[in-house]
Amino acid sequence: MTASLPATSVTPGRASTRDPLLDNAKYLAIILVVCGHLMEGLKSVPALHGVYFYIYLFHMPLFIFISGYLSRNFSFSAGKARKLISGLAVPYVIFETLYSLPRLFLYGKFEISLLDPYFLTWFLMSLFLWRLSTPVWQQLRWPLVVAVGLSLLSGTSALPDELSMNRTFGMLPFYVLGLMMKPEHLDMLQRRWVKIAGAVVLIVALGVTFAVYKHVPTEWIRWRHSNHSIGVGDLKGSLIRLALLAVGALLVASFIAITPRRRVWFSSLGAATIYAYLLHGFAVKVLQSYYHRIDTPLGVALLMVFGAVLATVLCTSPVRKLTKWAIEPNVSWAFTTLRRPNSQTKGVVSPPAPPVSDEESGRVRQSAVHG
Repeated sequence: MTASLPATSVTPGRASTRDPLLDNAKYLAIILVVCGHLMEGLKSVPALHGVYFYIYLFHMPLFIFISGYLSRNFSFSAGKARKLISGLAVPYVIFETLYSLPRLFLYGKFEISLLDPYFLTWFLMSLFLWRLSTPVWQQLRWPLVVAVGLSLLSGTSALPDELSMNRTFGMLPFYVLGLMMKPEHLDMLQRRWVKIAGAVVLIVALGVTFAVYKHVPTEWIRWRHSNHSIGVGDLKGSLIRLALLAVGALLVASFIAITPRRRVWFSSLGAATIYAYLLHGFAVKVLQSYYHRIDTPLGVALLMVFGAVLATVLCTSPVRKLTKWAIEPNVSWAFTTLRRPNSQTKGVVSPPAPPVSDEESGRVRQSAVHG
């Protein structure tokens, strides 16, 4: 990322200084997320499980890494705390409620547990906690070593589902790695030889995945359970987790390396991937009832095309306008006025905080994803 990046905009007419590289990477990755969710119930199709396994090795680590990179300036200031609430906490409550409605219509049960994320809302919960921990990691001498240690230790215990603790601790190193990155590191990934190496790594990794995925339980790539729950001891489990962290980081770097840095037609869509992430789950739930009719290679191919189109449409301006109330809600009315800390006039207060803009909310959760 250079100092003179071309301005892009999240909303037409609104200038910003977003780096197209990150938005381009997020757009390409959200397609993998949506297609991954769509194929989850069709892993019986030959080779599809291998593709699913491959995607899950790095698609969420990529979003978590980018979230960490964009969190480098996070602090406990009142303004950023409010963005954290309006950009993550409120949407989490809204979508926890919305995703509980199908269970009410289908099974007559309406269950909401705000501490136990349902379906893809775990990412909002985990990102909220990672954000809160940002100042702590910035004070440590070896933050990544500590984060990896916590990730490995989390696998030795049967952590409760509350606060998405298994994923929050297990995938923490990807967030901390993003925090440690600097613009010059992204510059290095854009060198020609790194791009070539990244493409080779991604291709080789796909081949290796197809060679081993049948012998590796799928739960490893979901980061949801302890070592013993998956059926291995802590030593072997810790080594597997360490390997997954290393492979995930390598594939994330490779994916970013092959991503175009210039502004392209989908750059603005990449700035709104949180919409595709939170909304595509409803389509997944509906289509699950029809999987028995498309359980063929042709059916799967058409479903993947549908997934790419769906991810793209959900990032467009019309969809954002219709659903902004839930994904980027204006809750400034819920906050008190901010006092100017250095005001020379006593009793002078700042006006209420303005609504969170697309760009600001993008910096709070410039990653749309799921798990």
